Amino acid sequence: MGLFRSFDISASGMTAQQFRADIIAENIANVNTTRTTNAGTPYRRKIVNFQEKQLNTFDRYLTESRRRGSHIGNGVKVNAVGEDTQTDFIMDYDPSHPDADENGYVSYPNVNIVTEMTDLIDASRAYEANTTAFDASKAMAQAGLQVGK
Repeated sequence: MGLFRSFDISASGMTAQQFRADIIAENIANVNTTRTTNAGTPYRRKIVNFQEKQLNTFDRYLTESRRRGSHIGNGVKVNAVGEDTQTDFIMDYDPSHPDADENGYVSYPNVNIVTEMTDLIDASRAYEANTTAFDASKAMAQAGLQVGK
């Protein structure tokens, strides 16, 4: 494994987690959005899906492990940003609201602040773990450079 490859893996993890935190912030910002401009429906919670970069087949793993002696992943990338269609909208009785239906109920986004904050803590910890791994790789590189002195 090349030293710079470990930097790339940690950096891809940090980038992915930063994007995830941005989507979580968007969800929180739209917690009271009862009508979107494109569909006229309440905002739907967004979810980020990750995928390993350059998915390798088992045959490639086997070939690489024979060549280099070990295998390391290729990092992570954002595969898709989907909408949460599993969770229903939150219905609240407010007949004076402009978006109330004929029964007086308003559909609010399926965003739960507790879930979003938990996901944000998870993204923050994952970002922090990637930062720690990056710093460890940097310390090893610096120690390697000091060997020649």
